[in-house]
Amino acid sequence: MDSTNTMTTKKLGTKDMAYVALGAALLAICSWISIPTAVPFTLQTFAVFTVLSLLGGRRGTLSILIFILLGAFGVPVFSGFKGGFGVLLGATGGYIVGFLLTGLIYWGMTHLWKRTLIVEIIALVLGLAACYALGTAWFMTVYARTSEAIGVMTALGWCVFPFILPDLGKLVVGLIVARRVRPVL
Repeated sequence: MDSTNTMTTKKLGTKDMAYVALGAALLAICSWISIPTAVPFTLQTFAVFTVLSLLGGRRGTLSILIFILLGAFGVPVFSGFKGGFGVLLGATGGYIVGFLLTGLIYWGMTHLWKRTLIVEIIALVLGLAACYALGTAWFMTVYARTSEAIGVMTALGWCVFPFILPDLGKLVVGLIVARRVRPVL
C-alpha cells in the first residue's frame, strides 16, 4: 500500500481534529464578514479555498462539513449570524451545501494527481463552478416556490455573475495565504 492510500484510510488524530475545528472556525468567522445582497457577499469562499489548500482535501472537506452541520443544528455560523436548517433550506442554502461539493472535488483531484499549484487551481475553479451550479439551481427552485419562477439568466445575474471576479480574487489570495502558512503547520 502506498503512502497516499495510507493517508486516506488513516484515522484522524488529535492534531487532525484540531485543524478540522480551526478550519470550521475560520469558515464561520469569514461568513460573518458580510455585505447583504440577494446572495450575501461574504468571505466564505475565501475561507473554503484557504482551508482546502492549507489543510488538504480530507481535513479541509471535513472542516466544511463540520461548519455546515454546526449551522444546520442552529449554531449561528452562517452569514448574518444565522443558523438552523431553515437557512440551508432557504434560497441561498444551495451555495452553502455547494462548499461541500467544492471540497469533494478538491479532495478527489488532489488525491488522483499530485497536489501542485496548477492542480489546486483547477480543482478549486471546478469546485467553485459546481458550487455555483448547485446553488443557482437550488436558488431558482426555492425562489419559484416562494415568489415566482425566474429564468436561468436572471438567477445567474443575481447570484453568480457579480461574484465571479471577487471569488477568483479570493481564490488567488486564499492560495497565497495557504502556501505561506502551510510550511508553519
